[in-house]
Amino acid sequence: MLVVDDEARLADLFAAWLGSEWTVETAYDGEEALEKMADTVEIVLLDRRMPGLSGDEVLSEIRDAGYASRVVMVTAVDPDFDIIEMGFDDYLVKPVSKNDLSEIVDNVLARSEYAADIQEYYSLVSKRALLEAEKSERELEENEEYLELADRIEELGSRVDETVSKMDDHEEFVGAFKDLKQG
Repeated sequence: MLVVDDEARLADLFAAWLGSEWTVETAYDGEEALEKMADTVEIVLLDRRMPGLSGDEVLSEIRDAGYASRVVMVTAVDPDFDIIEMGFDDYLVKPVSKNDLSEIVDNVLARSEYAADIQEYYSLVSKRALLEAEKSERELEENEEYLELADRIEELGSRVDETVSKMDDHEEFVGAFKDLKQG
């Protein structure tokens, strides 16, 4: 995780709050954030208003570079219509509590896992349908790979259903489908 905020004490506080569950790097300006970006960064907590390279510019650079990291804007800037075209995954207005920060990280990760699971699920269902159209029932029942495929589809289907049932509010649900659309 990468926490980016020009208020060093706040960035360090966020890092301390999340450090028990994550390996957390901090950056105190946009340039440093881009230097520390790597494919291993799963989540970026990014302030919008920073001197020099703004959070909006950092976000644009992260997306242009093709990083798959989830980006949560954690900022004192109230959202306006300019956010519509921005490529962030969620938005949190300061001040934030430890609980707010942990919850948004968990939600963004759950949506990310859901998106990956649903994409794999539909890919496997497509393969199963293709095989079922081309092979006899007996051939399918005797093929170990097909049986493993069917088991994996059932497992993923259950996991997707469980994730959807945990998405307890409308915003989380909409966010998960937004992630799918972007993916």
